[in-house]
Order: sequence, then structure tokens, then C-alpha cells
Amino acid sequence: MWQASAPWLLLAFLGQLVSLSCGARKSDRAVSKVDVAGGRGKFSTKERMQCTWIASEVRDAVQLLVKCENPEARVTGGIADLRCQYNAKPRGCPGYMSEPRNFWKQVARALKRLQGKVCKDERALVRAGMCKRAPRSAHFKLDISSSRVSAQSGDPGTQPPPPPPSSHSTSTATTACTRRRADHGKTAEEYCSSSWASVCSFFLSMMQSEEDC
Repeated sequence: MWQASAPWLLLAFLGQLVSLSCGARKSDRAVSKVDVAGGRGKFSTKERMQCTWIASEVRDAVQLLVKCENPEARVTGGIADLRCQYNAKPRGCPGYMSEPRNFWKQVARALKRLQGKVCKDERALVRAGMCKRAPRSAHFKLDISSSRVSAQSGDPGTQPPPPPPSSHSTSTATTACTRRRADHGKTAEEYCSSSWASVCSFFLSMMQSEEDC
């Protein structure tokens, strides 16, 4: 009787082992998805850049994709768009698995503290406070080769108009016109008789163009 039932017992035991193994794998995948699901957020910089970031798992690593834009810079000029990628292996930090929500909150604060260094300084690490004792690889580091910067020169149509002429230049032009009219009077006296001098001066003044004054 025992010999007949032994194969069935062995098969049942093996089936239970396979079921437990599959369940453990599904559990691991579920934990990974929960961990990364909280990895997204927004922040702004003093340079008026509006930034968004999102985390995604790639094998045993996590990537942070960061995108920033400044709509005003498209008109006034300057850096209009930034995008880059930060990489880390946060499983080296126990808090990443045990307290994922707090982990991502601390990452969000660390990203905001970068300010003008975001997507630019590969030496600045994004560290979660709970991971101070974790190895360096557990902290997010900029992949400088992924950094893309787009700048605008500004819209020429929005440039301010030239300043109005100063009072000094206006008075100078008036003085020059007065001097030219005096010269017309002298010319009239030289080439016209005294009785026609006033008439000659009048015609010379008429010939003076508006651009001269």
C-alpha cells in the first residue's frame, strides 16, 4: 500500500514546492511595483524651471527621468528645456524596501535642493536621508551623457523700442537749424540787392529741407 502511494505523495510534494516558488516570485514583483509606483513628483527652481520626475525599475537598478521647462524663456531667451536621467541601485538601502513612501519623499526633497545643478552637475548625488549609511551606488547619480539642454535666443519682436532722443540732442539740432537760417540771411545780402535781400532769404529758407532741421 505504501509503495503504491509513494509516487503520488512525491508528486504532491513537488507541486507544493513549485507553487510556493511561483508565489514568492509574484510577491517580489508586487513589492517592486509598489516601490516604484511612489517614485514621481514635481518641483520648481529659482530659475523658473518647472520640473517633473518619474522612477522606473530596470533590472536591479532604478532610473529617474527628469524633465524641466521654462515657457517664459521661449520668448525672453535662455534655457527653455532640460531633460536627463539619474541612476541608482536603491536596494542597497534597507529603507527602500521597508519604507518606500518615505524613501520617495526624501528623494523628492533631495531633487528640489539641487536647484541650478539639476541635469548639469554629475558630482551632486540625490540622497534619501534614510540611506546615509548605504553604499554610494544606492544614491542617484546623474548620467551626464543623457543630459539635454535646449536654449532660446528670444523673439526679436519683443525687444524694447529704442530710447527717445535726449533733450541735449534736440537742443543741438535746433541750434544747427538756427545757424543755417543765419547763413541764408548772409548769402541773401551778398548776392541780392538790399531791397531784395529779404525776398532772397525767404526763398533760401524754403529750399532748406526738413531733414536739415
